[in-house]
Amino acid sequence: MKREMLTGNAAAAWGVRLAEVDYVPAFPITPQTEIIETLSGWISDGVMDTRFVTMDSEHSMITAAGAASATGVRVFTATSSQGLLYGFEMIYTVAGWRVPLVLINVSRGLSSPITLGPDHNDVLATRDTGFLQIHCENCQEVLDSVLMAYRMAEDERVLLPVIVNMDGFYLSFTREPVEIPDVEEVRRFLPAYNPSHAYFKAGHPMAQGVAVLGGEYYSYFKYQMHLASKNALDVYKKTCREFEKEFGRKYDTIEEYRLDDAEYVLIMIDSFSTMGKAAVDRAREQGIKAGLLRPRLLRPFPEEDIRKALNGKRSVAVIDQNISMGKGGILYSELAGCLYNEKNRPFLLSFIGGLGGKNISPEEFTFIFDQLVRGEEAEVETPHLLYTEQEWEGMQKLKDIAGKG
Repeated sequence: MKREMLTGNAAAAWGVRLAEVDYVPAFPITPQTEIIETLSGWISDGVMDTRFVTMDSEHSMITAAGAASATGVRVFTATSSQGLLYGFEMIYTVAGWRVPLVLINVSRGLSSPITLGPDHNDVLATRDTGFLQIHCENCQEVLDSVLMAYRMAEDERVLLPVIVNMDGFYLSFTREPVEIPDVEEVRRFLPAYNPSHAYFKAGHPMAQGVAVLGGEYYSYFKYQMHLASKNALDVYKKTCREFEKEFGRKYDTIEEYRLDDAEYVLIMIDSFSTMGKAAVDRAREQGIKAGLLRPRLLRPFPEEDIRKALNGKRSVAVIDQNISMGKGGILYSELAGCLYNEKNRPFLLSFIGGLGGKNISPEEFTFIFDQLVRGEEAEVETPHLLYTEQEWEGMQKLKDIAGKG
């Protein structure tokens, strides 16, 4: 094991290198390009024994990744934002093929207007496709999650593809100390992928179902995918325990930060949760019993773990870094559905923050905790967009310049 300063993208590349993947179809898009540039350099230098092919689009890239994975080899690919949407047809298709490929999405806001900052509308658009989703807060978690994603996806009780998600720019280009395990350690945790059900042999032709006529057959296959995704909850927990034994780092479906005695809770995902943790510390200094819950696994959704963690809490604020037009925060709706039948459920508030990488200021977190303490007397609409007066003034100036003031 060695320790190096790595960006989130470099940590992702190291995870792929240590997983000893066989095939990487790729197509560049900011801000994930550094991942495939790093991998192509290692492959060119002979450091990795892997086939690397640059495709003509993300649609072709995901098609090639799924097809190769169906032949029984270990496959990786990566994309971001518009690239994920360009390949969206194949996201559904390869999930139906039940192939255990791993795809890293480096989140970036969607057009239009075009932007480079991160939010989660890109990755959350895939939540119903059959891909499992692991969301990362820091660079170490990115490397570790790539290894755990292959272990989970290749389990015969699961056999579904996995998206490992990190925030563009805020994490993809942030350099942090990362422990890089030795490849022999990784091989003990993640042995070579040798499936008995997926292969490519001319003398033994084999087809994987691609068409069914009749809703009863279609329903069967779709529900099988749902059950396999639910199986991934137990498989992920077991994977986390074995990862901790091998490498000493502990993960679970959710992360709880100062939550034991908390009465007022923030719920956030990915790298912006570090801002939430700092806000929790400031609130604690002011005597507010604050805490934070970060779902690490979003598909399958860890409902039981979330219910247990929030049991008895007074108020919860879900800060969605996404927006479903005409409805609000996607994560808020999922939390509301998760808690609706609980007798001892907390009061639930919805905030939209961090769209396109917009900062969430300490004053905005103070406002959120003020509303949480008010509880049912809170003076906010649902959802409430976090937006400061200074940001509003800057927007007005931009509109004036454009002649739209």
